[in-house]
Amino acid sequence: MSAPTCTHFEVLTDLREPTSDVCDECVAMGSTWVHLRSCLECGAVGCCDNSVNRHARKHWQEHDHPLIRSIEPGEAWRYCFPDHYLAK
Repeated sequence: MSAPTCTHFEVLTDLREPTSDVCDECVAMGSTWVHLRSCLECGAVGCCDNSVNRHARKHWQEHDHPLIRSIEPGEAWRYCFPDHYLAK
């Protein structure tokens, strides 16, 4: 069995910085989050899959931006939703 791969990282040329330090959609709803993720393509910040609203995943589904990174202190990983690929 071969290791999982992802070609999305190869075609991404300009990594965007996070546009916020909160999940703006959760704030607007009066909700909270567990962890924050940032879209590598546009910088949108959303809450993780362990959060009730899963805004980072919804961003991928609505905008077809498959790559995120953790913006939690001390974490430096990236993830591809469609390929289920974790890059550390």
